[in-house]
Amino acid sequence: MTLPLPHPVFDATTNAGGFGDLPEWDLNDLYTAPDAPELTRDMAWLETACASFATDYGGKLAGLSAAEMATCIDRYEAIDVAAGRIMSYAGLRYYQNTVDAERAKFLADTQDKITHFTTPLVFFSLEFNRIDEAAYLALFADAGLARYKPVFDRMRAMRPYQLSDELEKFLHDQSVVGAAAWNRLFDETTAGLEFDVAGETLSLESTLNLLSDHDRDRREAGARALADVFAANTKLFARIHNSLAKEKEIEDRWRKMPTPQYGRHLSNHVEPEVVEALRNAVVAAYPKLSHRYYRLKAKWLGLETLQVWDRNAPLPTDSARVIGWEEARETVLSAYSAFSPEMARLAQPFFSRGWIDAAAKPGKAPGAFAHPTVTTVHPYVMLNYLGKPRDVMTLAHELGHGVHQVLAADQGELLASTPLTLAETASVFGEMLTFRRLLDAAKSPAERKSLLAGKVEDMINTVVRQIAFYDFECKLHAARAKGELTPDDINALWMSVQAESLGDAIEFMPGYETFWAYIPHFVHSPFYVYAYAFGDGLVNALYATYEGGLPDFEQKYFDMLKAGGSKHHKELLAPFGLDASDPAFWDKGLSMIAGMIDELEAMES
Repeated sequence: MTLPLPHPVFDATTNAGGFGDLPEWDLNDLYTAPDAPELTRDMAWLETACASFATDYGGKLAGLSAAEMATCIDRYEAIDVAAGRIMSYAGLRYYQNTVDAERAKFLADTQDKITHFTTPLVFFSLEFNRIDEAAYLALFADAGLARYKPVFDRMRAMRPYQLSDELEKFLHDQSVVGAAAWNRLFDETTAGLEFDVAGETLSLESTLNLLSDHDRDRREAGARALADVFAANTKLFARIHNSLAKEKEIEDRWRKMPTPQYGRHLSNHVEPEVVEALRNAVVAAYPKLSHRYYRLKAKWLGLETLQVWDRNAPLPTDSARVIGWEEARETVLSAYSAFSPEMARLAQPFFSRGWIDAAAKPGKAPGAFAHPTVTTVHPYVMLNYLGKPRDVMTLAHELGHGVHQVLAADQGELLASTPLTLAETASVFGEMLTFRRLLDAAKSPAERKSLLAGKVEDMINTVVRQIAFYDFECKLHAARAKGELTPDDINALWMSVQAESLGDAIEFMPGYETFWAYIPHFVHSPFYVYAYAFGDGLVNALYATYEGGLPDFEQKYFDMLKAGGSKHHKELLAPFGLDASDPAFWDKGLSMIAGMIDELEAMES
């Protein structure tokens, strides 16, 4: 049973400013209030539905006919929708203000109740996986069930790793005081951190935002404030990481998972060797991507080496103007419309119906995300909008997710969710459409250079940085399996991947070794980060196919998004002549980034 709860995504920024009227969420499409009679009704229904489902089907799955199994799946899906709707409301409301005690309590109590209600359903996947393979294949040969086979194929991939029914129920029950509790502690801690910058008290995201400020002194002040506060809290962050990594190691050991990453690969429905090919291709490309680019950037800034606070600095020729919300909206919608009017039409309701929460506010979760809620409602997008060009790209990115989620909703609750490896496709494609439109409209070589440099930096952050993050996680979990890690141990693991990935043009200040502490994916979704690199590489190859004039590209693209999680990545990419299992595939995407750096270098000659 899935209990959807949104979590912040790594990149975004936070502050207040004159950006026009920034939209806020209208959560009434989920529920009107925590004490709404509809929510009380749905909670009561869910408790009864879970109990009756367990009574009606527990111990009986193997004997069901195709028609009976179809009814069973319909009932299971209805429970999934009800639980997902309730948890989406509680989670989204909490992320609007994570330091509000009432919202935190409502989320915790709701999660506790739903975990309790759904514990009787643990039997479903366990018993399903015990169905004989021949009987399983015969059952899903039925026309009424065949469409659900990809869902249950993924479920049955866990067959070798599932525990006894009793142990699985125990893990389900205790989850609210395990990983979920450590996740909440991390979220509330990071949301409550305060940073003193030149006498001004700032939030985490406001301080991170200073790292891309035009004023170098402000950038340095922000970086040093981050280092000071992370150092003061590093014992707590180390405790969170130690506990989560150990909890995962224990569960993986009991399940006999071959590696700490294997569970993520299973849930992503991607082969470990595909991820390894991606990782190796990116690491091999570090010298021609990040190392080369940052040496070029140091030259532009008139520096021998870049300090960490210069890595995301704007170029000297960049304007410091603030991009208002209306301009951001029109930029993204016009880029979407130029590709397909249908794509812009699908994105429009996010702006007009309260599906976006854009303003940065005290206590609001950092980052940006698009949460699909459930297929019977609609997605919600969260931003922390600051009026910078990267914020416009973040809007394009999250709207891409939103459009993808809307299109996939027709698959139904069980089939709509896209594995993480393809979940970033529409978001990165939306960014690329927006970037290309801006690049085509550039009025001068300086403006083109600025846009190219910004896109290269975004791609380095998406590909190089995220693969470095993945390597850090791999090292962290491997080291934790051998014993407790001190903050200094974790710091050393972090620094071991930084110089390798960023190159000799970057100088690391004392204190930078603690910058692992604030990254939420390490806490919320271990090994998630490679999905960003996967998505970027895939979209680069996809966009090259689009530019190459592949017939009916638009229709093929929409068909891919509409498929949701109903097909494997090989099947989804085949119409485009692409194959992610081919190691050379990743070089195509990386070559696009290298080509942009080539153009930037040529501008210097």
